Amino acid sequence: MTDSKMRTKTRYTRAEVQAIADSIRRQILGIAIRTGGCYLAQACSSAEMIASLYTKVMKLGPSAGEWDAIPFPGVPGPDNMDYQHGSLYHGVPAPDKDRFFVSCCHYASVIYCALAATGRISPKALEKFNVDGWNMEMIGAEHSPGFENTAGSLGQTVSIAAGTAHARKMRKDTGRVFCLLGDGELQEGQTWECIQTAAYYRLDNFIIVVDANGQQVEGAIEDQMKIEPLKERFESFGAKCVLCNGHDIDDFVKACRTAHAGKPLVVVCRTRGYTGVEPLKEKYPFLHFVRISEAERPVYQKIYEEMGGDRL
Repeated sequence: MTDSKMRTKTRYTRAEVQAIADSIRRQILGIAIRTGGCYLAQACSSAEMIASLYTKVMKLGPSAGEWDAIPFPGVPGPDNMDYQHGSLYHGVPAPDKDRFFVSCCHYASVIYCALAATGRISPKALEKFNVDGWNMEMIGAEHSPGFENTAGSLGQTVSIAAGTAHARKMRKDTGRVFCLLGDGELQEGQTWECIQTAAYYRLDNFIIVVDANGQQVEGAIEDQMKIEPLKERFESFGAKCVLCNGHDIDDFVKACRTAHAGKPLVVVCRTRGYTGVEPLKEKYPFLHFVRISEAERPVYQKIYEEMGGDRL
C-alpha cells in the first residue's frame, strides 16, 4: 500500500511545473553521466509535457502503488503473475478518473521521475533504475511504475488505449484516456488505423500526445520516412489535431484543453531532444540513446552541477 508520506498536492503553479520538468532533465542527465548513457534526449524533449500532464492536465486518483521500488522476479508468465501492476501509480481505476498509456516505453525514466516529483513514488526508488531484479526498468512494461501495459511493437499501445476509451465511452465513464506517442510511431500503419477507428466511434474521451522531436534510432525522421504534414494527416483521418510548442507549459496545457466534441484529440508537440543540455545539439539527430564518453564527461558534469546536481 501507499506510504503515509505520499503527498496529495493537487494544484501546481506554472513555476512548480517547470521545476518538475527541470528536475526530470537533471535526474536523467545524472543517470547518463553515472552509467555512460541512457535515453537522455527523450527527457530533454518531453520534460515539460510529462510534468504538465501529471500536474495540470490529467485527473488521476491517488497512487495505490508501493512507495519504494520493489523486487521483480522476471518476465510475467504462468509461474509469475503475482506482481504489482504499474497502472496503480496512477490510482485505482474509477469511472471519473483519467488513465494514461505510455506507448514509447523507452521514456520510462521520464515517467519514474515525474511520479517521484509528484509524490507518487519515493525519490529513492530511482536508485533502483535499471538495476536487475527490480521494477524500475529502463524499458517500461506492465509491472513498471506508471505503465498500463507492455508496449511491444510500436503502434500497438495506441490501439489498446483507443479500445479502452471505447469501452469507457460505452460504460458512460466521465474519465478520459491519454496516450503518449513518439513521432517515429507515426510511420506505423496500425497507428493510422487506430486514428480512423477512434474517429469512427467518436471517441472524444481519447487524447493522444505526440512528442514530435524529429528523431528516431536511425537519425532524423524525415530521412527515413516522411510523416508530415501531421495536422492535415490526423484531421484527414477524422481527429481534431492541434500543434503546440512542447516546451511551453502554457501552450501545451491550452492545446490539451482544445474542444473536440465527437472526435479524438491529437496534440502534436514540437520539441527538441537537446533542450536544457545544449551540447547534445552536436549529436543531433543521432540522439535515440545518448552515450557520454569519459572525454565528454566534464562538459556534462558542469551542466549537471549548474542544474543543481551534486558532484558525481
